[in-house]
Amino acid sequence: MSENYQTFFNISVTLIGFLGGWVLNSLKSSIDALHKADADLTIKVQYVEVLVAGSYVKRDDLDKLSSALFAKLDKIEAKLDSKVDK
Repeated sequence: MSENYQTFFNISVTLIGFLGGWVLNSLKSSIDALHKADADLTIKVQYVEVLVAGSYVKRDDLDKLSSALFAKLDKIEAKLDSKVDK
């Protein structure tokens, strides 16, 4: 009779160990998949950051544009002043 209990106990421990190992293996594979997805997202975010940073107007370009714009506005103002004086 105690031999039946021992056999039942051994089979139970084996099944519990097998199921526990299967669950842990599943969790490990899920965590590995999440790590890979995280790495892929990190690369995509870095690409977007570089893309956005590259599309800003450079300071020198903005200075040239504002100088040209103010020169045109000064010419328009001078023409308007000459029209008013007549």
